[in-house]
Amino acid sequence: MASLTIDFFHDVVCCWCFNISSRMRKLATEFDLDIRHRSFVLQASRAEMAARWGSPKGARETILGHWAACRASSDRPDLVDIGAMRAAPFDYSHGMTAARGCKAAERIGGQAAHWDMFDRLQRAHLTEARNIADSKIILQAARELGFDPAAFAEIFDDQATVLAVEADRQRARALQIKSVPSLMIRETGTVLVNGPLDDMAAQLRSAIDLAA
Repeated sequence: MASLTIDFFHDVVCCWCFNISSRMRKLATEFDLDIRHRSFVLQASRAEMAARWGSPKGARETILGHWAACRASSDRPDLVDIGAMRAAPFDYSHGMTAARGCKAAERIGGQAAHWDMFDRLQRAHLTEARNIADSKIILQAARELGFDPAAFAEIFDDQATVLAVEADRQRARALQIKSVPSLMIRETGTVLVNGPLDDMAAQLRSAIDLAA
């Protein structure tokens, strides 16, 4: 039995989620955590991007400012390529297409498959400066991860996958979660404060003691 169950709310386009995902992989093994992945897409379309950020140029520059702060505190700053994304020939990606890819992976292979797809698409976004709002990029990632292309494409396009993403968004709102990454510890009803690995480990030890 896992020591704690944690709902990990994340968005593939979120650079801070990139930092936390790698740390949570280490902590999940050390503390025998049951990580439940929740796709909390902050902007789900070009229209939502425009409403939040204004122009595509303004969105890119503001978000890449966030990337710079994130890279400064990352365990792998070499994997956050700000220059490549600044020069990319497409509008900055919204997160819905990638979230559908993660949920499709989950529907086929469970939570582990969701996490693998999430990490692969984050690398495509942050390291390779690829347009993860383009379904072709998602389907290519699925092939790289060993999914059957036809089976994955069918689940990816299934309306039930879109509804599963929206259910995660509704769950986040019901829990009054407003940002990503957010890590909700079910046993204590508290949110794990994001930070360096050692700080997060200390919080988990306290949560395990509290839940005992």
